[in-house]
Amino acid sequence: MNEVPTPNHRHTLGVTRRELLQVGYSGLFGLGLPGLLARQARSAETGNGRPGRAKQVILVFLTGAASHHDTFDMKPDAPAEIRGEFRPISAATPGLFVCEHLPQLAARSHLYSVVRSLSHRDNNHLMSSHHVLTGHLQPGAFFDKVASRDDWPCYAAACDYLKPRHDGIPTGVNLPTFLREGPLTWPGQHAGFLGARHDPWQIASDPNLPGFQVDGLHLPQGVDISRLESRRRLLEEVNRQRRTIDDAAESRRMSDDQQLAFSMLASSRLAQAFELEREPDAVRDRYGRHSFGQSLLLARRLAQVGVPLVQVNMGRVQNWDNHSDIFPTLKNRLLPPLDQGVASLLDDLSVLGLLDETLVLMLGEFGRTPKISNAGSPQPGRDHWGPCFFGLFAGAGIRGGQTIGKSDAIGAYPVTMPYSPDDVGATVLSSLGVNPAAEVRDRLNRPVQLNKGQVIETLYTGRSA
Repeated sequence: MNEVPTPNHRHTLGVTRRELLQVGYSGLFGLGLPGLLARQARSAETGNGRPGRAKQVILVFLTGAASHHDTFDMKPDAPAEIRGEFRPISAATPGLFVCEHLPQLAARSHLYSVVRSLSHRDNNHLMSSHHVLTGHLQPGAFFDKVASRDDWPCYAAACDYLKPRHDGIPTGVNLPTFLREGPLTWPGQHAGFLGARHDPWQIASDPNLPGFQVDGLHLPQGVDISRLESRRRLLEEVNRQRRTIDDAAESRRMSDDQQLAFSMLASSRLAQAFELEREPDAVRDRYGRHSFGQSLLLARRLAQVGVPLVQVNMGRVQNWDNHSDIFPTLKNRLLPPLDQGVASLLDDLSVLGLLDETLVLMLGEFGRTPKISNAGSPQPGRDHWGPCFFGLFAGAGIRGGQTIGKSDAIGAYPVTMPYSPDDVGATVLSSLGVNPAAEVRDRLNRPVQLNKGQVIETLYTGRSA
């Protein structure tokens, strides 16, 4: 079965994956840690002649795709059916104009670069999300092709495979939304053909909810480290005897998982990162008491404890998919909390001295059509548009205060060198010290090149290609 396992997916042992984890952790440990998976001992050096500078990456994903015309690539001189209802305001970067509803990001443009010539050929949410979140076209892609184990690995999974960690800190965390709608599970969220052991950890709860917590990251009442160690020795003996009876691959993986569970539980760093109540109220208020703001605050805390890649999905699966009612939706519901949260994230990373080692990028899976659909109607919108969209990049050696690339007069196509999601992928991987051209093995054990893009060098050099 090629589809990504659902919560009820059954393994060959006849139990669900969740049940396996519960048996491994709860039954033998008295714990409730859900599945953070094991690491594979494999690494690679950075390609493209650039040493990896980022220790962490925070990927702010605008689920459903934000309109570039109404955010960072406005066309005030275009006809009304192109330019839309918002007016541009001057950013701190000379020559950069952004939407009036992004004033905080406009004031901080010296911290980031905007690429306005991202481009690909797809207009489908699933295929395009896979491309942007993996840096590779979806194998066997077709309209609404759901996630499968034939997919390319997401960035966190590739890092986990090539630069594994052994300190109990997961390589990747996605939050706060799992991208699924009805029967459709978005590709690009998983390890694909690298296997479930490299999947990033998914947090599927809103950090802004009262009493937010992530189950399984604390020792249960009455269990201290010494008792945990005694249970570990007991478990190792059980596992040793079990392996003489059944050397199944699933059993071996459970042993790896259990070691990681102990490593995590013996250290409080990761658990404390999720305790947002440790932050002063003023800080939480500054990010915004909404899902966008608190998710970005949590991302900053996870970066602080060393999680290499945190993906923050800004809203529901198709939150920014504004085919209708686009201007009130952006003005009242989407742009203000995004502006507040991302600006606070950049401020904090800068003040804490983390921006130099943390790559922040913000983008969606594509752009929106130049011409407003249903123009003149009470609820106009913009449709899907892959040929041109924007990305925001900051930190980890990125030169701030730049606008890179240019679109035509109506924002339909780049008129300078286009950059593909493959190039975004090469930039992310290279920044983390992973060679984009590294060889990995697909499900048939065939050697394949991880990424075929090129690092967007002008982000670092300031010299346009």
